Parts: sequence; C-alpha cells; structure tokens
Amino acid sequence: MTVELQVAQGWLTVCELSALVPGRGVAALLPDGSQAAVFVDRAGRAYAIGNQDPFTGAQVLSRGLVGAAAGRPFVASPLLKQRFDLETGRCLDDEEVAVRTYPVRTAATS
Repeated sequence: MTVELQVAQGWLTVCELSALVPGRGVAALLPDGSQAAVFVDRAGRAYAIGNQDPFTGAQVLSRGLVGAAAGRPFVASPLLKQRFDLETGRCLDDEEVAVRTYPVRTAATS
C-alpha cells in the first residue's frame, strides 16, 4: 500500500504505508516546492498537513508530537507547541490560525 496526496497535478505517491511509524511524521517535498507533513495513526489512517509552522515559519510540523484532544488527532509543533488538528488543519490553541490540509488515500501497489 502506498500513501498518496492530492495536489494540483493529481495524486502524488509519497511513500509506502509500511514506512510510516504511528505517532511520527515524515516531510514530503511537493511539486510546487512546498512541503507536507504526513502522519499515520495506530489504526492505519493517514493524514497530511502543511509542514510549515505558521508561528515561526520553520518547516518542522513533521517532527511534532502526535496526540489526541477530545477525540481529535493533532500534531504539536516541536518549537512553540501549538497543536494543529490533523483533519482540519485548525490550530487548537489559536482559532485564527490554520495550516493547509491535503486529501490522502492509500492505494494498492502493483
């Protein structure tokens, strides 16, 4: 199974699902030069958000700590610890801030 993100050009294969470790993220360079942070939870569901921390500008969200609050999966920035909902991109600590989310799918490898 591969993890794919939907970008402007279509579906982009990022990596094998088995290469992702639950609770840890990886950074993916996208065709437009931006980065996505890709995560998988213990149930095998994949998520992708923008990798840039909007509070510092650093490309670090893929290195953040993954958790859950009120049943919602989030990643906490490794720098200032703001939490971002992995499904919506909304910052749980500042409702005026959000990061981009990407549609994700897993696909069988041929």
